[in-house]
Amino acid sequence: MNKENFRFYIKVRTALNIPARIIYDELCSVFGDQAPALRTVEWWSKLFREGREDVEDEERPGRPITETTSENIEQVRSLINDNPHITIQEMEVQTGFSHGTIHRIISDHLNLKKLTARYIPKQLTDSQKAERVRICKENLEKFESGAWRLCDVITGDESWFYHKHIGRKLSNSAWVSRNDPPPTVVRQSPYAPKTLMIIFFKSTGPVFIHHVEREQTIDHRYYIDNCLEPLIDNIKRQRPTCGVQSIKPHYDNGRPHVHKEVSNYLESEGITIIKHPLYSPDLAPCDFWLFDFIKQNIPDQSDSELLHQAVSDFMNSLSKEEYRKTFDKWIQCMRLCVDNRGDYFEHLMK
Repeated sequence: MNKENFRFYIKVRTALNIPARIIYDELCSVFGDQAPALRTVEWWSKLFREGREDVEDEERPGRPITETTSENIEQVRSLINDNPHITIQEMEVQTGFSHGTIHRIISDHLNLKKLTARYIPKQLTDSQKAERVRICKENLEKFESGAWRLCDVITGDESWFYHKHIGRKLSNSAWVSRNDPPPTVVRQSPYAPKTLMIIFFKSTGPVFIHHVEREQTIDHRYYIDNCLEPLIDNIKRQRPTCGVQSIKPHYDNGRPHVHKEVSNYLESEGITIIKHPLYSPDLAPCDFWLFDFIKQNIPDQSDSELLHQAVSDFMNSLSKEEYRKTFDKWIQCMRLCVDNRGDYFEHLMK
């Protein structure tokens, strides 16, 4: 879809009194990164409201398009190769070309677009990428061969939950007069009341939810006594005939999780741990789904007990299908990790 087609769509939707922001969202939902920028949509919507009819570019006075010579194209290419973050304004200063000339060279001749850099947890080394691939392949082979079943996996982790969610946009919204400035909110203090929650769940729902008392240190002994033993007791009650030998716990490589005594305890129960690669929150369901999902949906709470209850109520309110889809996504994540040669892959998720 070329820019004239986009403009025609903006023109029609503007004629129907559709706000520019909604038009932009509609285009993004269909065309993704190919959609024009919000500022572009707002600009053309404004022009059409003011009576403009044409969707073609008007002829512009000034420097001719013939300035896009092979020498000029190579000059711009060289600047971008030297500094991929360079702006058009900086290139104008260094080359003396007009804004339009540089823009034409970048879009029409170099076929480039500017994307915001994505944040990643860590700059992985080649050996760390290889280890991510190795572990994902091993885990996938066990599931695909039928040696492991998703219904036997219990995944878990811990996360801090603030009692008041200052960062949530919905709770920060307020009615103001049209000419008043928007309200402000102070950034969440690291010393604000919060509780460490430890949560384990499986493909049918929550299995164990625990909150850590204030000033309690989490070491391997605490993890065994207050998390793993109650977790296994819960499973034994839920599966009295099957026992716990078939379950497969999965968690990250936090220091209490990987302590030798933790491994020994699980081995004594006949339990096999699913391996998890280092620096891989993108391969942990708690990190890529659960914790953010809970924090976005539970209301503010005044203390740890109420927070614990709110988390439990919310998790129990979710359907089994919601949990099952998350485990299916986990399998998809491992495959994407393999396909992406161990590098982070969230930009490849559909």
